[in-house]
Amino acid sequence: MATATKQYGTTPPINTNPPTKEDNERNVELVGELKNQNCFEAPSESEKRVHVLEILQTLAEDFVKKTCAAKGLPEHMIQNSGGKVFTFGSYRLGAYGPGSDIDTLLVAPNHIQRADFFQHVPGMLLELNPPAVEVSPVPDAFVPIIKFELQSISIDLIFARVPSVNSVPRNMTLESKELLKGCDEPNLRGLNGVRLTDELLGLVPHPGSFRMALRAIKLWAKSRAIYANVMGFPGGIAWAMLVAKICQLYPMAVSAVIVSKFFIIYTKWKWPQPVLLKDILEEGGQGAGLRVWNPKIYPSDRGHLMPVITPNYPCMCSTHNVTKSTKSVILREMERANGIVNEIMIGKSPWSKLFEPHTFFTQDYRYYLRVLAAARTKDDQLKWSGLVESKLRHLVSKLEMLDNIQLAHPFNKGFDFEKECSSEDEAFSVARGEIMGQTGTNGVSTDDSTTNENDDKAENNKIKVFTTSFYVGLVLDTSKAKQFDISWACHEFYDICKAWNLYNEDLHNINVIHTRNWELPDNVFKLGETKPIKKTKIIKRKVANGNAKKRAAEEVLTGNAKKRATEEVLNGNAKKRIADEVCVAPIPPPIRLFGSPQGGEA
Repeated sequence: MATATKQYGTTPPINTNPPTKEDNERNVELVGELKNQNCFEAPSESEKRVHVLEILQTLAEDFVKKTCAAKGLPEHMIQNSGGKVFTFGSYRLGAYGPGSDIDTLLVAPNHIQRADFFQHVPGMLLELNPPAVEVSPVPDAFVPIIKFELQSISIDLIFARVPSVNSVPRNMTLESKELLKGCDEPNLRGLNGVRLTDELLGLVPHPGSFRMALRAIKLWAKSRAIYANVMGFPGGIAWAMLVAKICQLYPMAVSAVIVSKFFIIYTKWKWPQPVLLKDILEEGGQGAGLRVWNPKIYPSDRGHLMPVITPNYPCMCSTHNVTKSTKSVILREMERANGIVNEIMIGKSPWSKLFEPHTFFTQDYRYYLRVLAAARTKDDQLKWSGLVESKLRHLVSKLEMLDNIQLAHPFNKGFDFEKECSSEDEAFSVARGEIMGQTGTNGVSTDDSTTNENDDKAENNKIKVFTTSFYVGLVLDTSKAKQFDISWACHEFYDICKAWNLYNEDLHNINVIHTRNWELPDNVFKLGETKPIKKTKIIKRKVANGNAKKRAAEEVLTGNAKKRATEEVLNGNAKKRIADEVCVAPIPPPIRLFGSPQGGEA
């Protein structure tokens, strides 16, 4: 590597020394471990991604033409309005692996609206050959999005309208700030995703080292379940900016050193001091007159707990979703990783130790809230569960306001389950979470007790219920009370979800269920993980004399247990199995269950 002569970022570098022999050895080991972890995609799979993007580009142009025709616009506008699909995020940065999704943006001219996008594109995706599957539009999300799979590749597609142009040709770029004039917030977020990705690679000294370090940090964050913007953790672009900052501070470092310094720097970072890749660009001289992140002016910006600021105009906070609890979890994981990487860099531990999977369900918590979203059809469930997922952080924020809840840690993904029910009562029980059953790898019930292969009529009368469960791990302060009233937080959360414009009480249900670790369903555990078991507690009773012991035992127990308990007390070894004393109560009833009178309004 050539000697760095240019300062990157807002501050001078910490170290510009070239890598040592040991640094290079650790780097070779890191790349080897990333290969072992299947972080690199085969060329044939990458070619498949290119082909899928070509299909989406054609769809974008067809969508614009179809919408123009529906609006009765002149033929020349129908043919020349264009439409283009841009990529951004990890795919555009070149830091993606097998199974990674592709973040895409459909850019349309000024006469195409977001409502047109959600009206036409989902149906057009289903008309492709082969059709897209699991098409899930979420128009009410902070960033309105359509999620789907096309030829086994997961796609996140968002929309942006450019008010200042009436045509979007295939060779259009988004570099000019003039394109931002007149944009609303969702359009800005969409356009800036692409603009940020393009600018990011120009802000690091060595893009190759940056990409490899980013692969490692993404693998670590996903392994530890702290990778999900919608759940209050940094998303892909935020992790990329955090890595880029370390590259600026250590411009000559190889990827292994960048990863090591990543945890050293951010465990000591004085949050909420923002992470900046360059000085914030103010409005002056930019021409677009857009709001720029500024905690001195905007109260909402002052509330950001771990601000990571985008470098391109208008500068925004990419980590606005981080809550008090998710910040604690992120810092806890960084502390753990820092200790491990220190051992790795001196050759005492392998890189595989850094990427060991999370213990969210097996060790971390005793109490959980299970947020269960249910619907009658698979298509309805995809939309409904996406809406619930996008609002879950609001429940977490409200739980954090309660004095007796020290931590509310949302898991970073949901778990799907579907079951064929033989009666409405059974369907209601599944929707309430009372029946979970044993599940296969795809989350489909393997309980065939209700299946009658010989009775076609009974089979046709089956009622299918589709559910998605999201989990929040709780740390409770039991020093003052053994019961906790979370009904207010649940009511508020229910109201937020019910405000969805497509909500139908006959089709959709949501329920918050208090769950202990030993009550967790099997489908949250991976192969080889051990499910927690119900613990017992031993109580030794101190009494004055033998007669008192016998009398006390008889007062507590009845029946055949009297004799056994009395003998144990007389021996001074009384044991009592006690139920879990701590409970979260009351939780309000679920939103009306598929129109059943059994379900009350929240």
